[in-house]
Amino acid sequence: MNLDDLFPSGLTTWQVVFAILSVVVGWVTSHFARGAVLKLAARTPGISDSVAQLAARVTQYTLLLVGIGIGLAFLGANVQPLLAMTAIAVVVLILVLRGVADNFAAGVLIQSRQSVKIGEQICVEGPDGAVRGIVKELTGRTVIITTADGRTAHVPNALLLTGVLLNESRYGARRSSLEIRAARSDDRDLDGVITVILGAAREIDGPRPGEHFQVLTESVSPTRWILSLQLWHHPLRGAVVVSDGVRRVSAALEAAGIPAVVVAGRGESPLVVAEQI
Repeated sequence: MNLDDLFPSGLTTWQVVFAILSVVVGWVTSHFARGAVLKLAARTPGISDSVAQLAARVTQYTLLLVGIGIGLAFLGANVQPLLAMTAIAVVVLILVLRGVADNFAAGVLIQSRQSVKIGEQICVEGPDGAVRGIVKELTGRTVIITTADGRTAHVPNALLLTGVLLNESRYGARRSSLEIRAARSDDRDLDGVITVILGAAREIDGPRPGEHFQVLTESVSPTRWILSLQLWHHPLRGAVVVSDGVRRVSAALEAAGIPAVVVAGRGESPLVVAEQI
């Protein structure tokens, strides 16, 4: 029996064979393409497993659908309505998932460029001001960070590319400063005050080993000196180091009989008369 007799619609044996081969080739190609994408992602630094798996599945399904479409064309099927419906569905999907696609593409760029890594402390612009926290997870849509007060923030990936991203720990150290307002008198000089401050700075718990402390003169007036103590420390220990620095420097100045006010960073001028030093 001739196989052509099995197809009353006019289909030939070769059309059926080519249609089946198209589907088989599409399936085999999609399988190998999925493995190739996973291998390429594994060799590319910064690409997470979730992103790699998603890209591999999209590639696999796309090639499989192409093989099925070519097979339908060999069978003489009118694929134009199917293509039109597919195009409409793709347009609708793009419009609906536009934000998701933007964040996914931004996530791929962030992970490939490694502008943000897990465990780093970053600062981004939030709805109520700057949001500062430690990166806990990188997903296809958001960067998840935990703030110092225990809150969890999901920052869209696109925001990290379009907005200002401040990576506070990539360098490996951060510099903090203490402002010291010391009263002037005839029986003490500026170098002696600086010596007391540097001595107290060496006792601070937390600065990086081997880093030199620096005291800068910010202002000199007839009644006081305004100095700045700069010290380098681990990026995530700023609050602890500054707190211990304020305590030790103020205690050393008090023990030396030097009236002074020690504040973290540059503060506003004290409004209390007793502290106007």
